[in-house]
Amino acid sequence: MMRNLRAASPTAVFSALCAFLAASLSSRVALQIEILALRHQLSVLERSVKRPRLSALDRWLWVWLSRHWSDWQSRIRMVKPATVIAWQYRRFRLFWTWKCRHGQPGRPALALELRKLIRRMSRENPLWGAPKIHGELLKLGFEISESTVSKYLVRLHGAPSQSWRTFLENHVQSLVSVDFFTVPTIRFRILYVFLVLAHERRRILHFAVTQHPTTEWTTQQLREAFP
Repeated sequence: MMRNLRAASPTAVFSALCAFLAASLSSRVALQIEILALRHQLSVLERSVKRPRLSALDRWLWVWLSRHWSDWQSRIRMVKPATVIAWQYRRFRLFWTWKCRHGQPGRPALALELRKLIRRMSRENPLWGAPKIHGELLKLGFEISESTVSKYLVRLHGAPSQSWRTFLENHVQSLVSVDFFTVPTIRFRILYVFLVLAHERRRILHFAVTQHPTTEWTTQQLREAFP
């Protein structure tokens, strides 16, 4: 073709270029007219149909476009962009639901003989906890975790132990708090304060202050606080 253009006269070349440009312009004009006609039909459908019916293939197509086309939100008219994102989330949930139901099973169940052995050891040794039984099973050659041992222990239903609040209420008359803290002075010295506080009425039983606390001094303060 290039040889033919070189051999042709300038007038023929100009005529060929004009014909090519006219064909290109006509094709572009035809494309724009087709787009205008399609948009008009789409606007008519939007006015006449309140809620279009979309198939699963239509939803899948828009989900795929939303992942591979950055300007998809400004071109969609049938539904809202949030609806397409909801379709994608629903597809994600359906996929993982199917995978959980049809995938490989989880951790295999513990052998029945080993479960019976754990319950027997727990029943015959009520003071043994999960760490003790776990250690004994490891000595016997059973590769098992401590959490699994705790899962199959025998739960003894005895009298419930009292709570910490009940313990404090029952022994509040004989409970004290002992504190040893420091106080800086205006002359940048450090004073050590020894304080004994009774829990019954929150009264101070004994206090003392010193600049050089020693073991003998602290022992003497305890003797004076509890004669």
